[in-house]
Formats: sequence, structure tokens, C-alpha cells
Amino acid sequence: MNFERKADHIDICLNKDVNSSRKYWDDVQMLHKALPEVDMNSIDTSIELFGKKLAAPIIISAITGGFEGAEKINRNLAMAAAEVGIGLGVGSQRPALEHAELASSYEVIKEFKVPLVIGNVGAPQLVEQSKRRAFGLEDCKRAMKMIDADILAVHLNFLQEIVQPEGDTNAAGCIGAIGSIAKHLPVLAKETGAGISRDIAQELRLKGVKGIDVGGHGGTSFSAVEYHRAVGRSEETLSRLGETFWNWGIPTPVSILEADVGLPVIATGGLSNGLDVAKAISLGASAGGLSRKMLAPAMESSDAVVKELKMIIAELKAAMFLTGAQSVNRLQDVPIIVTGYLSEWMNALEPEE
Repeated sequence: MNFERKADHIDICLNKDVNSSRKYWDDVQMLHKALPEVDMNSIDTSIELFGKKLAAPIIISAITGGFEGAEKINRNLAMAAAEVGIGLGVGSQRPALEHAELASSYEVIKEFKVPLVIGNVGAPQLVEQSKRRAFGLEDCKRAMKMIDADILAVHLNFLQEIVQPEGDTNAAGCIGAIGSIAKHLPVLAKETGAGISRDIAQELRLKGVKGIDVGGHGGTSFSAVEYHRAVGRSEETLSRLGETFWNWGIPTPVSILEADVGLPVIATGGLSNGLDVAKAISLGASAGGLSRKMLAPAMESSDAVVKELKMIIAELKAAMFLTGAQSVNRLQDVPIIVTGYLSEWMNALEPEE
């Protein structure tokens, strides 16, 4: 059942190697300003995103929900997000939409004044699958009401689905289904580790989504997560698929540029500190999303999550100071240098004149 899979995911992410083989953020450098001409105490890290004011351009990206233990994680995350003043997304709400008794693991976040709350349903669930009905508008409304969400993430996770024994692999009609939901609800299109290309970003914009979370390659590989599950169950074909596609996807920094189609972009995928957040914003993102980085602290306490978030914001502020950026808007104008393997990616995608 879904809640067993969710518990597996948390255990694997905490205890197994699920990282991409490359940390693409190391190939992105910001141009140091020897005379920043900025008072560090006056630096403003606040932003407005989807009509909500955040103290920093940071989102705790979708982590979990729908199993025993998830309520504690989401409570700690929500308490910390409210205290620090940043956004929070929950994991896929499909378990609670199918099993009402699991809703409490998500609903707990309503106890706290999180400035931006992001719901979550999967694009594969918006179309009919071989053994499952399609979720419709009313299901999506229930998902948002469950947590008083400000916007609904529709996650695109077909790489993960092909490695799951219970995977939903019918993708036909998803873009139309997303458009139908986006006519009535604010939708954030969200990849889950394989990135978003320009053509898909443009299609999503035309379908009415309000923003894009690129969920690029470079952090947690859900192909790797499912590989470990498959190995544990001696499922040879699925473990082979997970291993083969471990490093599949568009690097997050590249995907930020690809998804620049006039919508807010959240950069999720491999960010591990405030400097990575600063780099993402300099590339054009509106905010940075972190997920697995927050998991271990969330297993411990809300104070541990607050401590980590404050450290990330301190790193972000330091990067802003060293580049002379007094505000997040100014940070978007900081020159960047892209080197190594990542530059090869970007050069290959540049259109020929």
C-alpha cells in the first residue's frame, strides 16, 4: 500500500546512497566583489512568491506524508517554517485522498502559520491508470483544503514510476489534465529529480500553471531510491532499471534556464546550503527548494530544523554580501561563471544562430 512505500522512501533516503553522481552546483561560481559597498546588516532576504511574503527565498520542498511517522516530520517542518518565515510543501497527498485515516499526517501543518503552503498530487493520478481511477477537480480541491494550501503542486515523476512495481506509467493526457485543473486552482508544476526542458515549460505555461519547480537532476535520485527498494525485494528487472537510470535527467542549473518562460521558478535538486540557493537565484530562480537536507533535522525536532534553516539563510546572506547584492532582486543580477561538465550541457542546448 502507499503508506508502506512512503515509509520505505524515508528509510532509504536516510540510510542509503541515493545521490546523483555529480554535484552540478560546484560548476556554478559567483563573481566575487572585493568592494561590495553594502552594509551586511541591511541586506534584505525577503521575497514575495505566489502573493505571499517570505522572509527568505527558500521552500522546504515536498518530503512526505501518509504513513506512521510522517505526522511528526510534517509537524516539525511546519513549526520551523512558520518560525523562520519560509514556504513548505507536503509530500504526495494521494495516500490521504485514497485512505481518509491518513489525512492527519498532512493536516498537522494547519496548526502553524506557515506563510506559503504547497499541496501535492501526482500528474500520473490525473489520468486513468490500469488499476486506478483518475483524480479530478474535486479530489484536488480536497487536497488543498486538507492543509489550507495556497497553491497545488502537480508532481511529474515518471522516472520514478517506471522503477516502481506499483508504478503508474500511463502518461497520455497528463498535460490536458493539468490544464483542466489549472483553470480552477492555482497550480505549480513540479518535477521530482529529472528536470524540466524548455518545450515542456512552455506547454505548462500555456496550460495556465502559476509556476514551475524544476526538480532537476543533481540531488536525490528517485531512480536510486526505487533501485534500493527493488534490490530489497529481489526484483531483477526493476533494480536494473533503477541502476541504469540512476543519473537520468536535466541538471538543476540547466533546468532553471530551460524553464525561464515568464513564470516564477523554484530551483529544487541538489541544493545543500545557502550558497547553492544564491547561485540558483543568480541563474534566474525565484527561490530555492530543499528536501532531503531537511529530513534528518525533521526526524529530530523542530528546533533542529530551525537551526539548519537559519544556517542556510546565514550562508545566503553571506553570498549576497560578498557579491554586493543588498536584496534578492539584486542577487539575480550577479554575474555567474559556469564551468566543467555543466558548461558542456549549457553549450549543447544553446540554439545555433
